[in-house]
Amino acid sequence: MQTKLTSLLGIEYPVLQGAMAWISDARMAAAVSAAGGAGIIATGGREGAWVREQIRLAKSLTDKPFGVNVTLLSPTKDEVIAVICEEKVAFVTIGAGNSVPYFPVFDQAGIKKVPIVPNARLAKRVEASGADAIVIEGMEAGGHIGVLTTMALMTQVIPLVSIPVVAAGGFADGRGLAAALVMGAAGVQIGTRFMVAEECPVHPKFKEKLIASVDTDTVVTGATIGHGVRGLKNKFTEKFLALERSGTPEEELNRLAAGTNRLAAVEGDIENGMVQAGQSLLPLKKIEPVKDIIAAIVAEAGRVLAGAPGLVK
Repeated sequence: MQTKLTSLLGIEYPVLQGAMAWISDARMAAAVSAAGGAGIIATGGREGAWVREQIRLAKSLTDKPFGVNVTLLSPTKDEVIAVICEEKVAFVTIGAGNSVPYFPVFDQAGIKKVPIVPNARLAKRVEASGADAIVIEGMEAGGHIGVLTTMALMTQVIPLVSIPVVAAGGFADGRGLAAALVMGAAGVQIGTRFMVAEECPVHPKFKEKLIASVDTDTVVTGATIGHGVRGLKNKFTEKFLALERSGTPEEELNRLAAGTNRLAAVEGDIENGMVQAGQSLLPLKKIEPVKDIIAAIVAEAGRVLAGAPGLVK
């Protein structure tokens, strides 16, 4: 399966694994890359020493390309970027801030730059500034989200740029991959589906809650203060949304949310932590190896695309 993304990154399948804070580590990223996709190590909240250790571990587990995500809101971003450049990973995805000033740093290190953008204006700007590809992430995604859907982003952004576009938000199976490719995307980024992989280090209770969830089980907290985060309904989201609706100050809401991602993902408190997850939950049926997840997605996409010409007869 060849696209502009597979050619750019030197991967077999146009599937990126989303970078999920406290979850996407070296073993998970290496498993995705070894299976033909492109794994990504998440660095949000991490120190440079941890990032270096994870990059080197991933290199020891696979000789395939993998990436690292940089969260520009992180207070450790500068040391993380320095480590990434020293270790010379294949590519970076960059989000939560203006990525353009960092392009020369990554160019000098020979690292491909893939910023995450929420709208057409920024897509055009980062392309003009030298981005190698972009990720457009719709509000169907888990975690921090924008205001546009994945379909709206694909409809409006893809015709405007010539660099590879990776669609993210709501992708969990081969039909989604096929649809994105037909829309003109060069690949997809998938997060939630990989959280039920055997290699994913998220707490077992987190995985069990994902598998037990139905399609209407996500909510968005923080939308009224401009910091929307999608996750599964639980005691935490009920409390947060009640306070948000009552007009609780943003500072107090931020204090309430602090540390809740780690509480759920690492410690397994799936009621008082924020169980970040996207909207496409029904395909999450069992815990299985990364290679089986990718193989199923690619096989299904192949079948859908093979049958697509029949639709225009």
